[in-house]
Amino acid sequence: MSDSRDLKLLNRLRDNAQLFEDIRSESGSELARQERLRATYEADLVVAGLSLEDCRSRAASRLPDGDRLWLTAKSLQQATAWEVALHKAARFPEGERVTDLCSGVGVDTAALLNRGPVTSVDIDEAMLLRAKWNLEAWRNASRVSSGHEWTPEQGDVCQLGPAELAGMGLLHVDPDRRVNRDRAAKRLEQYSPKLEWMQEAVTSGASGALKLGPASNFQQKFPGTEIELISLHGECREATVWFGDLAGPHSFRATSLPTGETVSGDPLQAWCPIVDGPQEYIFDPDPAIVRSGLLDTIGEMHSMGRLDGGDEYLTSGGLPETAFLTSYFVEATLPNNMRKVKNHLRDDPCRDYEIKCRHVKVDATKVRRSLPVGKGPLKTLFFLRVNGRARVILARRVTRGD
Repeated sequence: MSDSRDLKLLNRLRDNAQLFEDIRSESGSELARQERLRATYEADLVVAGLSLEDCRSRAASRLPDGDRLWLTAKSLQQATAWEVALHKAARFPEGERVTDLCSGVGVDTAALLNRGPVTSVDIDEAMLLRAKWNLEAWRNASRVSSGHEWTPEQGDVCQLGPAELAGMGLLHVDPDRRVNRDRAAKRLEQYSPKLEWMQEAVTSGASGALKLGPASNFQQKFPGTEIELISLHGECREATVWFGDLAGPHSFRATSLPTGETVSGDPLQAWCPIVDGPQEYIFDPDPAIVRSGLLDTIGEMHSMGRLDGGDEYLTSGGLPETAFLTSYFVEATLPNNMRKVKNHLRDDPCRDYEIKCRHVKVDATKVRRSLPVGKGPLKTLFFLRVNGRARVILARRVTRGD
């Protein structure tokens, strides 16, 4: 929770636009930059300005207009990726008010405002002020609709009971995953609000979305909901628990962005057979598919086989049209013996190697350094199990048009 000093410092930063121009023109170590800047500006303003400018430089490739946003290091780490926020917002009915709980710097609020009015609730008044300025920047850039009302409210969402949550109708909840810690917690029991509060929220009678870390222990914690694993450019970014009227008919969903391809199902209702060995192609599944437990579902959809019951690689004789699988042409299947692998590569060495492994322990850096180097195209070495036996598959990544 912020105090009046935080708000005063924020407003002083806002009133000193020249500070950021001076920061960008400075070079050298941070200590040297601070000393030169303090000749013109107060020390606390310099420290806050340098921290904000660092956040903006990191946000430039992650959020639209990132170089103009009002952020903190923690809020940037926890902010929803813009593409993910837009994807989630599209599931909310148009024109209906959504209450964004633990709204932070306003990324999800901004996406939801393109659908209808939004009330943002956060315990930190300074964070709501940042959200206000960020929404102004996005509205000025025509990224966010100016036709829908935004209402900020300071408050502790932990004090909201099931009856109050139900009365809000549509909810988006983004719990704090970094309570008194530098790294995001993986256990929901370490979130704030606590797991019990989250479970009450999704069964309160309200409808909406609960944002969780994709590596969190969400399994079997939210019965009767749909959990969507969302990946962006091949990285699993979020586990969204859809509840109430916004939940789909299946327990799990995987979505790949930016294509928007999505698949849903119940993990135990699909079966992908284990085959004797790799066929013409091997496939590396998107992490959203793996994390959602829908590997057999996607394999069954495309008539594929698994190489091992404990590994996630798929294989088939044809190339599927899906963003959920990265395709590789199999060139050789070798024993998990580095001497034999190097002997095989010696006649046609590559300029570089991609090393992939999921459950077979491999020091990728050490392996790459030990392999012969030549002028051949990039190859991929899969260290995996085929019917329980460790193997190395040499393969070439397939691009569309090959």
